[in-house]
Amino acid sequence: MKPQEFIDQIAPDAMACHLKTDIPASFTIAQAALESGWGTSKTAAMAHNLFNIKADKSWHGPVYQMSSTEYVGGNNVLVPANWRMYLDWLSCMNDRAAFFRANPRYAKCFSETTGEGWCRAVAAAGYATDPDYAQKLIVTIRARNLTQFDKPKEVA
Repeated sequence: MKPQEFIDQIAPDAMACHLKTDIPASFTIAQAALESGWGTSKTAAMAHNLFNIKADKSWHGPVYQMSSTEYVGGNNVLVPANWRMYLDWLSCMNDRAAFFRANPRYAKCFSETTGEGWCRAVAAAGYATDPDYAQKLIVTIRARNLTQFDKPKEVA
């Protein structure tokens, strides 16, 4: 899928999520793009998991099994992993918002009002092991002008 096609597909849901949760749409779209390879990753295709949210012990839904590359001691290491599986991308977005709300380590994220602020706060909270995670998200927001989606219109 081409980046603009991906953006066009998920932007309405990201904006609706922004209205309900205060998570900026620009952050949602950038994170989905990075985590899913613009919707083409195995987790996106096989599990409708746009954000690579792992299935921890709190998850009671279906699971997709696939290895994960983690940064450990400065090296990339391949480890077995279970991923949350969803019926569709919207279900994934809604669960991700609930995931952020339910986890105290992401509480500071909700004091951020911009997509770039969310990028930094989520990275600081340890969402990903990639030390350049926040910067990668910010580059995507800027390159694709994703802040245009951060002023969602009221849903009828």
